[in-house]
Amino acid sequence: MCRAAQTPNSQLEAELITFEQGNPRLMPLSSLLWVFLAFSFSGSGVAQNVTQNQTVIISQVGKIVTLNCQYEISRNVHDYWIFWYQQLPSGEMTYLIHQYSEDRNERDGRYSVNFQKARKSISLTISFLKLEHSAKYFCALW
Repeated sequence: MCRAAQTPNSQLEAELITFEQGNPRLMPLSSLLWVFLAFSFSGSGVAQNVTQNQTVIISQVGKIVTLNCQYEISRNVHDYWIFWYQQLPSGEMTYLIHQYSEDRNERDGRYSVNFQKARKSISLTISFLKLEHSAKYFCALW
């Protein structure tokens, strides 16, 4: 069962720095891509823990970047969904892509996931980075 009204009670963060090729100057702090992975959802019966082990990710415009998310679930849970969201500097939240636990890896435009159920791992890959990808990214398990 998917519950939409849950509150994360833990949070980790990593930094993705994106810069234009040929421009050694890094983007200003306000333009950096902060990656927040959240999340242990109390009461959901699904997620026990979601973690992210990357602390800094540096890439260039036009390149590919991968954000990793590891999770733990209750033993009796077999079906679940993992969602990736982007929060723009304006605060607007945008849905990017999701993965159902019983489906093959999803792809949507420049976003794709590498889902490894046995390893309890999912990665979001963003192809052909643009400066506009500077945002906060959230991984959520339902």
